[in-house]
Amino acid sequence: MLSIFQYDFMIRAFLAGAVIAITAPLIGIFLVAKRYSTLADTLAHVSLMGVAAGAIAGFNPVLGALVASVVASLGMEELRRTKKFFSESVLALFLSGSLAVALILFAVSRGINANIFAYLFGSITTVSRDDVILIAILGILVGCTGILLFKRLFIASYDEELAEASGMPVRTLNIILILMAAVSVSVGMRVAGALLSGALMVIPVLTASQFGKGFAATAALATAFSFIAVMAGLFASFYLNLPSGGAIVAVALIFFAASLVRTKIRPQSGS
Repeated sequence: MLSIFQYDFMIRAFLAGAVIAITAPLIGIFLVAKRYSTLADTLAHVSLMGVAAGAIAGFNPVLGALVASVVASLGMEELRRTKKFFSESVLALFLSGSLAVALILFAVSRGINANIFAYLFGSITTVSRDDVILIAILGILVGCTGILLFKRLFIASYDEELAEASGMPVRTLNIILILMAAVSVSVGMRVAGALLSGALMVIPVLTASQFGKGFAATAALATAFSFIAVMAGLFASFYLNLPSGGAIVAVALIFFAASLVRTKIRPQSGS
């Protein structure tokens, strides 16, 4: 089984996947606490638009996804802050709008149509050395920021009014969180795919929450589930010839289903 590591593209995929596995749930746990988890899906569609724009402009599609996600995230937060629109409406606006633009850009640039499937659902063979370096740099930046601001982000995500009453810069914290989410979705696109990278931010967190631990313990457990799902998904992708994103999310869903079964069985056995 270790023969898989004889291939350079698999080593790159595992390195990139490890970074994504650690950073995604670290951001996702704040989004779930904030009841803003659909932001990940919205940013995934925005990043797809950035991929198309980057390919047309002739630069790294990951950078295109990153720029598009950052700009869109700032726009979404500004609209949400005005309180003129519901958060769900803002997300729906950007999700449908970015998807429409992405489809138009892909149609205009016929030369990249062959790569659409890889960008949508992930591909272990397309992860380049430059992608790994970029993912590592951005992952370290996101991870360090999340750890340093962990307590403040938790309070701001769980109860904005309490955070404001405590004198915390809630608006700044919200912007930092949404920017980290944008970066996480963009870097996860190469391995998990644009449409599935957001799922990796949410599903492991929902799985870990079934164990009834504290917030920090839930974050650590979600990271563990995410890491195992990514590693197992990459193995399945290689040996079963499956899209890496689909395989990773499928493993994460198996863990979630198992956690639900455990939750139902445990009270009965305790009684």
